[in-house]
Amino acid sequence: MPRHEEVMTQSTHATRRSALPEVAWDNINEPGTYVERGSGNLYRFPQESLLPGAPPAVVKESRGASMLVKLSDDPFVTTLKARLLCARHNVEANF
Repeated sequence: MPRHEEVMTQSTHATRRSALPEVAWDNINEPGTYVERGSGNLYRFPQESLLPGAPPAVVKESRGASMLVKLSDDPFVTTLKARLLCARHNVEANF
């Protein structure tokens, strides 16, 4: 007697991923958690660091134009969540 095996398959549905916004260092005007493209370094900018007239909390000098990818509006997002967001959006993480 022939043996019939039941095969179960699971289809994969395409998931829509939105692109994360990129911003140059000089144009950061919103608080949040950012990752630098290239180095993968994580930077957190709370609202207080962006107040007009306040000294900048982070100053970066470089010959190259580095871009930051905004991971979250929350500057205090957990490191684990930041890593997961990087992995989901193919952004190198070095933290």
